[in-house]
Amino acid sequence: MSKIERRALLAGLTAAPFAAPGILRAQAARPVQIGLLSDMSGPFKDVGGPGNRVAAELAVQDFGGSLLGRPITLRQADGQNRADVSAGLAREWIDNLGVDVLVDGAASSSGLAIQEVCREKKRIYLITGPATSDMTGAKCSPYGMHFGFDTYALAHGTGTALTKSGGDSWYFITSDYAFGHALERDTMAAVRANGGKVLGAVRAPLNNADFSAFLIQARASGAKVIGMALAGVDLQNCIKQAAEFGITRGGTKLATLLVQVTDVVALGQRTCEGMVYTDSFYWDMTEATRAWSRRYIARMNSPPGLQHAAVYTGVTHWLKAAKEVGGLDADAVAARMKATPVNDFYNDNVRIREDGRTLHVMYLWQVKPAAEARHPFDFNKPLATIAPEDAWRPLSEGGCPLVRA
Repeated sequence: MSKIERRALLAGLTAAPFAAPGILRAQAARPVQIGLLSDMSGPFKDVGGPGNRVAAELAVQDFGGSLLGRPITLRQADGQNRADVSAGLAREWIDNLGVDVLVDGAASSSGLAIQEVCREKKRIYLITGPATSDMTGAKCSPYGMHFGFDTYALAHGTGTALTKSGGDSWYFITSDYAFGHALERDTMAAVRANGGKVLGAVRAPLNNADFSAFLIQARASGAKVIGMALAGVDLQNCIKQAAEFGITRGGTKLATLLVQVTDVVALGQRTCEGMVYTDSFYWDMTEATRAWSRRYIARMNSPPGLQHAAVYTGVTHWLKAAKEVGGLDADAVAARMKATPVNDFYNDNVRIREDGRTLHVMYLWQVKPAAEARHPFDFNKPLATIAPEDAWRPLSEGGCPLVRA
């Protein structure tokens, strides 16, 4: 906010007690503001980014465009996957612009910082970009609701399946920030719990272009599975270079622990054939998901991924709860959100737990051969359905201080 804007805001607040009733009514009818802090230019732009705004716009449109007699507006900014930038924007939006709810967050480190601001300011945070399971673990907040995925579910879905099918030795290539660390930790736990061994790990910087040295180390370890605790463009670069190196020719499997449909679009179906991954949403699951996705594709020319669906789910559920309680008080709305099942085009009576974890049904998917595709973006076939009680970390193991002993 500029100095001029700030002075104008302060002047308006000073004059408020003497304002005419009509002016006060106009202030009372200010728009309900939804703010998305996203990656608009970095490695997670395609999996979230501008598509998250489209998903939020569809949610607002389906809700009717207004809440409590006030129009609903959206704003979006680039958090740059930096905790300091994201926290600063969150604070500015809440303190000076009156944003009512925050969404997305992109990188896990950014999301954790946003969650702390929202805890302090008593604003609900709809977590859709960050994947670290710490969001509903030791770092949980009464105002944080985690939609979509987390590292525990991703790790236990893919990690358990591959270890049980014979991939009993692993080496990890891991993004060197909060998300990568959490995904590596949770996958290692799943591998060991199913009788596998971890032979080593290497850390790669965020937004890295060259994975050749890391892939050479992984191949030299002799591991049967190379676990890629990566996301976005980093994951795409590592997969492409693994193909160039012929990593899988000797029988080594690649465990792509966080794949989204936008990654398959970017890499091409032939490059991704046979990849196995865990996700709660696929655009071509049902008639309802296809109908919603067609609206999204008309705007973005690409199918929606899990984060886009999660934004729609989170925003819709928040709007419904605020309407039901008749206000925007964060404590009241959060209580209603947790007390009310989530229902939309891909969730059927899904519960939000007291730690903020949304207990979606998860699925194990495999990218099918391009020759089997019947239409554009026909990428996946289902391998398994994972019930919520098997997909998500037990409430007693997360360390969330909101959970009663």
